[in-house]
This record gives sequence, C-alpha cells and structure tokens, in this order.
Amino acid sequence: MGAGFAVIFLLFQWLLLVLPSSSLPLCTDLRAPTKTENPLEFCSEYNGSTCCDSRKDLQLQKQFNAMNISDSTCASLLKSILCAMCDPFAADLFKAETGKQQQRRPLPVLCNSTDAGGSHSSKESTTSFCSTVWNACKTISMPNSPFAPSLQGGAGGGAPITSNSSALSDLWQSEDTFCSVFGTSSDSDSVCFNGEPVKLKNSSDSDVPPKGLCLEKLGSDGYINMAPHPDGSNRTFFSNLPGKIWMATIPEQDSGEKLYLDESDPFVDLTDEVLFDTMFGMLGIAFHPDFAKNGRFFASYNCDRLKSPDCAGRCACNSDVNCDPSTFNTTGQHPPCQYQSVIAEFSANGTSLNPSLAKTAKPAEVRRIFTMGLPSTADHGGQILFGPEDRYLYVMMGDGGGKNDPYNFAQNKKSILGKILRLDIDNIPSDKEINDLGLWGSYSIPRDNPYSEDKELAQEIWAMGFKNPWRCSFDAERPSYFVCGDVGEDQYEEVDVVTKGGNYGWGTYEGPILSSPRKPSATNNSSVNQSLIFPVAGYTHAQVDKKIGSAAISGGFFYRADTDPCMSGRYLYGDLYASNIWAATESPENSGNFTTTAIPFRCAHDSPIDCGAIPGTTMPALGYIYSFGQDNRKDIYILASSGVYRVVRPSRCNYPCSKESVKPAAVPTPSPSSPSSGAESVKPLREWLILLLSFFLLERLLNW
Repeated sequence: MGAGFAVIFLLFQWLLLVLPSSSLPLCTDLRAPTKTENPLEFCSEYNGSTCCDSRKDLQLQKQFNAMNISDSTCASLLKSILCAMCDPFAADLFKAETGKQQQRRPLPVLCNSTDAGGSHSSKESTTSFCSTVWNACKTISMPNSPFAPSLQGGAGGGAPITSNSSALSDLWQSEDTFCSVFGTSSDSDSVCFNGEPVKLKNSSDSDVPPKGLCLEKLGSDGYINMAPHPDGSNRTFFSNLPGKIWMATIPEQDSGEKLYLDESDPFVDLTDEVLFDTMFGMLGIAFHPDFAKNGRFFASYNCDRLKSPDCAGRCACNSDVNCDPSTFNTTGQHPPCQYQSVIAEFSANGTSLNPSLAKTAKPAEVRRIFTMGLPSTADHGGQILFGPEDRYLYVMMGDGGGKNDPYNFAQNKKSILGKILRLDIDNIPSDKEINDLGLWGSYSIPRDNPYSEDKELAQEIWAMGFKNPWRCSFDAERPSYFVCGDVGEDQYEEVDVVTKGGNYGWGTYEGPILSSPRKPSATNNSSVNQSLIFPVAGYTHAQVDKKIGSAAISGGFFYRADTDPCMSGRYLYGDLYASNIWAATESPENSGNFTTTAIPFRCAHDSPIDCGAIPGTTMPALGYIYSFGQDNRKDIYILASSGVYRVVRPSRCNYPCSKESVKPAAVPTPSPSSPSSGAESVKPLREWLILLLSFFLLERLLNW
C-alpha cells in the first residue's frame, strides 16, 4: 500500500507541474486565506477572504503612517501596495515559495506591462502600474521607505542612501532601474499587482471580463429616471428633469421595434410644481410596491420658495448643526434656502377602474412627504426608491454643496445632509408627533433605523458620509446588496456597498484618498469612533478622458438578465461626462472584493434607431450618461442625453460570448491564434486526470 500511495502522489505532483495550471489563493506563509472575524479597517478592500487579520491590518496601518506621505495620490498608491499583503494571492505577488518563506519579497511584484494583461486582471491602461507609482512618488519625501535598495539586497543599481534620501529619485537612478527591481514583464503566466485585488483570468469563466457591451437605441429623448411598472409587466415609467412622467411599453428583445412612448401624452405633468434649472428639476420617481392596487407614487423634485407658497421647509443649515444660512451662501446670488428639496405623493386612483390599468394620473399633490431648504445649489442628490424587502422609502441626500463640505454636514449625525435616509411612508404620524420628533414631513421612522432611539440625532439616517449619491440600486438577486455611486469632489468617483449605520468617509476622505485635514470633534454627533467604509470600486479623474475636463459617476445595476450571459453578475456603472462604462466583478461572491474592468461598447448594426458614432470611433454617441435603468425582466438600460439604450445579445455586435445560447452566423470563428486554442485546450484533460486520480486516491485511503 505504501509504495502504491507514493506512486500515486508522485504522479499527481507531476501532473500539476507539467500541465498548464493557474495560481491558487495562498498567503505568504502558504496557508489558505480565511474570512476575518472582525472587518479590516485599514485594508478594507480585502474584507472577505483575506490573508490579514486585525493585528496585521493594524501593523500595515502603522507602517503606512510612519512614511508620512504628504501627496494624496502617492499615499493612495502606497497604501494599496502595502495592503497587497492581505490579497488572497499574496504568495504569488510576493513570490513566496515552499521552504523559503523567509526569502519572500518585501513588496509585491508591480505590473510593468502596458497592456494590463497576463494572469492578473485590471483596468486597461496605457501606462504600467510600476510607471504610475514612479511618476506619482518619485519626488515625494517618504521616510522609512519600503523601496530602499538595502531592502532589496542592493540589487538593481540603487543609489547610495544618505540620511536625506527618501524620494524614489533619490534611491533609484531611473524609472527603468526602479521597475526592473520592483516590476515584472507582461509574461502571461505571471501574477503582478496593479493597484487592486488580484483577479486571475483563468480562475473561472465568470472571472473573464466580457469582450464588450452591445447596445441598441430604442428612443431618442433624454430621460433621467426609469422605474419598471410594479405589476411586473413590460411597461416602464420614464421621467425628465422638467417634471413629466411617461408610461412606455418595452419591446421584446430582437423584435427590431422602438420604445413605444407618446411624448405628447404624459402619464402626469408636474412641470408647474418643479423648478427646472441647471442644477434643479425632478430628480427621482418611485412607485409604491402596491401601486397596482393603491395607485400611489412619489416624485422628488426642487422648488423655489419665492415663487411657490407651498415650497417652505426648514433650512438644512441651522443652529442644530451649528450653521448660519446667511453665511453659507457666499455668492449673495439668492437668499439662504430659497431652493428646496421636496418629496410629494401623487395618485393614479380615479383615472381608471383599476390603478394597474391607469394610463394617466392626477397632477394634484396628495400629501407632502418631505420638504427641506437647501443651503446651496449643488450636491442635493434627489433619488428615491423603495427597498425590495422592507418596502421603506430610501432617500439619497447630498452634502448641500460647498468645497469639501465646509460645515461637515456629511459627518454630523444631527444633519440629514450627506446621508441616505430611510422613511416609513405607510404609517403617517400626527402633526403633534411630527413636531415633537422634529421630522421634515409626513412620515414615520422605521424602528430598526440605526439612530431611531436617539432623539438628539437625525433618526431618518440609514447611512452617512456621502458627497452626492447619484443613482443607487438594490441587487435583484441579493436584495441586501444596496450599491450607490457617490460623486467625488476633484479626485475620485466611488462605488459603495451601503449597509445600515455605515459611514463612507466624506468629507474626510474622497473615496480612498484623504481629502481634508479636518478631524471630527469627539461628540455624540460625530463619527470619530466609527469605522469608515471605503469604496469597493471607482476611478480617479485621471482615468477618464482628460478632454472632458470633469468627471461624475452614474451608479448602475448588477446585471441579472439572461440576454448577455457573459455580463451576468457584474455591476455596471458609468461616468456622466466621459461616457465611460465599467464592470465591477465580485469574487468570491458575497466577499465584498471587487475587480473593475473598463468595458468597450458599441451599437448593434440592426439597432431600431441609428446610434450615431463619436467622430473617429465606432462608439455610439451617448452624450451624457444621466442614469442606468432596469426593467421587470432585469434587462439594463442606459439613459443618456442622446436617448435610451438597451443592453442586447453580444453577438449582435460580433462580441464573442461562449455562454450565449444562440450564435448567429455573423459571429466570427476564433482564429488559430486565439488563446482558447493554446493552453486552454489541455485544461479539460488536466482537470479530468486530476479528478480521476483524486477519486482513486480517495478510494485507497477509505480502504486503508
């Protein structure tokens, strides 16, 4: 038995060596990653399956703080490099080997490829990550630098270290020298660090980024909101900024039909109520989950109290939050809190025998749910939506404007600015209860809101620390996943997984970047003792088209439709100005570890409406990406200034997708040079042999 076992074991090892293999999740001490009992605070992007515990997380934070890096961009890069120790693939990143644990590299291998290729996955880039680190940090003072040549055994031509040597240009002769020591080439078998958690292309089919996003244009008008009919039909509501809502019929996939929507016949016209201007309008619509029975729906919009007697709410800048509204408006162009945020209830009852069949609604307001005076004209959020499980109304509220949130509203638990609110609109309190509780309108506080028992704080708060949450959504398959895009100031646009009582850092942090030296005061209305939650995805302003001159995220949806199986399970989002689209992939599922890939897109040749093209490209001319939408079949839509676009089968754009069940003849056959015809062809053989040997070995062990 002993000899047979040895033969089997040696054969098994030989197969692992000679047949193509992929990296496995292993830590630098060659143990498997584990799920931490307590969330990591410093290296929070590695919460889930990780190689760090709370003690290691604190050590890395102390190491980072000791470097005292003054430049925010360099600091963000160095933080990500240090935290790579927590990556589930740390053994490969640090080149740890069996029997040589003490000889691992002190830092991960930095990607030195210009194509973001190899076995790691990352954003496409024209600059290697190693070059990015060099350019951002080469002149930045970095005491206790981990890049000191002495830590690398003097290899690579490092400059002699003096007492004042701390910048990379002091320690290394050139970028080429630096990257030859700390980087790696674009070898397809290498694993390297590219500024984000490692994702291996060959780890599973679901980890392979889609080749592209295929779109068709269904309508030519620009809408800002989309809400599927609560009755589950193929009808959907669209709305625009001036204040009109339309009911539309969604055509079947592959029908070649346009969106059926009569612009001249809106479902309801609220333009008399809505202030429509550059920064104002109707920003959100939400239909009650029981709309098909009760006809209730809600609109979130802005109004001008100087023009409308019903537009009169308490100013969000007040003595409760140590804010003087007369000083907040530094431009002097309008009185303090002249402009208001409103949520009002309307009804389709009485326009049809059955609300589900109603084609119009009454423009008369049924009840004012919420009214609040805005300190400024910017950053006032405005989206509303119902939770799919709790049926409460979620309200996205910006920080009220002002550079870096000057009054610290987002971190003040007495303020509702810079927050996501959660309201019960089915249980209406009395006027006395509204006054006693200091509510902003006619709603109740859900008992499980995080501060529902503390009358000194804003009990409406569900989560805090946002600048301007623009487009949030619940995952159709995992309703507990509530994801929001939060617009940045001037450095970073972020995607957050929002949880009860979570603090997302603004205005101390902009995404993962320290944005302000301000420290919250140690009072009960601050977050000084509350752990910050950093983004799961996002992008810097340098990563979008610099010709645009600006950036603003438009949050999207997890793709759950059957139409494009290669996009399944990925979170799609875009940029308002640059018309960039990204897909964030979580792996393993429910881990909170996301890898983001820029997704190319084009228009189907048989689109019902010609998409046009950006000059010099094949990309459709979307214009501004206002929002994303999702219908009752879970198909995803892009609401752009140039029209309504739907995600369709990838083969309609000649994008290959092996999971697509129907492939028209127009789809090109992979060439012999395709990666699928090389090492991948032997992968099934390898897996079959390993499985066979495993069963054989197990049978022998069970019969020992």
